[in-house]
Formats: sequence, C-alpha cells, structure tokens
Amino acid sequence: MSRVLLFGAGATGSRIARQLRSTGLVDVLEVRDPNEERLGALTSSFDGWLTPGSGRRIEGRYDAVVIATPPGTQVSLARRAVHVGVPTITTSNQTSEVRRLLALDDEAGYHGVPVVVGAGFMPGLTCLLARHGARDYDEVDEIHVAKVGTGGPACARQHHRALSSTGVDWRDGRWTRRAGGSGRELAWFPDPVGGRDCYRAALPDPLLLAGHFDRVQRVTARQAATRRDRLTAPLPMLRRPHPEGGIGAVRVELRGRVGVERRVSVFGAAERPAVAAGAMATVVTLEVLQGRFGSGAAGLAGVDDTVSILEALADRGVKPVRFEGMSTFV
Repeated sequence: MSRVLLFGAGATGSRIARQLRSTGLVDVLEVRDPNEERLGALTSSFDGWLTPGSGRRIEGRYDAVVIATPPGTQVSLARRAVHVGVPTITTSNQTSEVRRLLALDDEAGYHGVPVVVGAGFMPGLTCLLARHGARDYDEVDEIHVAKVGTGGPACARQHHRALSSTGVDWRDGRWTRRAGGSGRELAWFPDPVGGRDCYRAALPDPLLLAGHFDRVQRVTARQAATRRDRLTAPLPMLRRPHPEGGIGAVRVELRGRVGVERRVSVFGAAERPAVAAGAMATVVTLEVLQGRFGSGAAGLAGVDDTVSILEALADRGVKPVRFEGMSTFV
C-alpha cells in the first residue's frame, strides 16, 4: 500500500492530487493546507478517496511527501520529512529556498532518502530537458532556459518578485550576479505562445543545472515580461492574481560540440504551468515510490533515465517539442 502526504491544496497541489489519483498507484493520499475552505473544497471533490489532514508533523508511515506550498515555506517541511526517513519531492521556484533545499544533501544522504528539488515546470521540466538533450553532445558548454506564464496566486507573486530581484548566472566557472529586469532577449516558445521578450530574474535553474554539466561555461535563466511588468516589479502587486494562469511555456537551449561540429538544440513545451507542474511532480513521485532516485538532494538534471519520465509526461498531455540546427567550425 502506497501512502503519500501532500502539503498544499492550491493550483499546483490540487493538480497533483488529481493526477496522483488517476494513476491508480497511490492507495492513500493525505492533503494538508492551512486554508480550510480550500482544503474542504478539494476533499469534497474526491468522494472520500482523499484524506484531509492538519499540522506540520510528519511521521515515518508515509512512503513519500510532496510539498506544493508557497515559496519560502518548503525547507522546514522537507527537513522534517528527511529526519523521519521519508523521500521528499519539492516544487519551489525561489532561488534562496532552492539553495537551502540543496543544502539538505548531507542530511538526506545520512538518512538514506532522496530530496527532489524543483519538480515543476521551471525548474523541473527544464532541468529534465537539459539532461535529455545533452546526451546527444560530446560537450555542452552553454545552457539557456526561459519561461512564460505562472500557475496559481503564489506562483504569480513569486514571478512578480523575481523580476525585481537579483539573479545569478554561471559564467566561466563562477557565479555572476545579474540585475532583475536586465538582459532583454527575444525568445521563441512553442505555439501558441510564440515569441516573447525575456529578462533576467531571480530564477533558481542555474543552481540546479551547473553542477551536472562538467564543462559548461554559461548557464542563464530568464522569464517573459511586458513593459508594465518591468515598471511595476519593484511595487506590490497592483491587483489580485488569477486563481490559475493561462497557457505558459518553457524553453531550453543547449549549445555545444558534436565531433567537429558546433550544434544548437532547442527544446520546449507549452501548457498551463500549474497543469505541467502537477504532471511533473506526479511522475517524479511515482519514480520515487518505485525507488528510482538515490539518496541526497538534487534537481532533475541528474536523472539517468530521462526517456521514461518524458514518456510518462507525454501520456499526461505534457509533450515537449524540439528544434535543432547545426553549424561547422571554420
């Protein structure tokens, strides 16, 4: 019998709950959320299969803990799960929090459990696509990721803060601080999103990618923004975020060498971010339940079997696409 504890009943958490039920592989799902009204609405939609819970205490009787709470609230829950020996899947997209989650590596290794960091749309799918695409290269020296769109209100608030906060790039063997809202770049995403202006922001993907590619020289992350987004980024949000955002997309560009050829590959996916994040966290949870993740804290750029995860995502409607071009050394 598989028992899973899910923290968070928001846009992403509710998607995770529904998709875990659809797998037929989870026997018991307990969901906790401090918003009783939201938790009650989710519970009533499951006809008794889902068990509502409360508090932050975690017991060792669970087979996995999935954390889909707002950014800034996930580290303490992950540490509690690790200390009782329960594998943990997190969905944070906050740079400072991702750093702290990765710092749980020694504790997770000591207790013999995995902590999957950033199992969402971006980070998450972006890390997986980077690892998958890199297998076609003899050497990857640049990785550039970008995203469009937000999931629920917590994701929208984090997106807003990120644009006015300092980001980090990996460049020539060291971390470089970058001002949020700088570095305008036109990026093309899968239809129906198309081309969008993207800017640097406080995004954690470089932290999750750089360490898994030995010779990579540059790793950058950007997010799409309008002129109004950039002007209002230093201010509080002027209006309440939507319960769930519309269609979004991610893009992963790899540059490197295959033999004597210089190659550029671009991967992407378009989907509502909460839906894609829910699918990603669900598939990763099933992988964890089957014992396919080793102990320690890391993102999905270190996954060995990317094909099975991508196929499982495609079965859930999240289907990455690929464009490839080549040039030759002169």
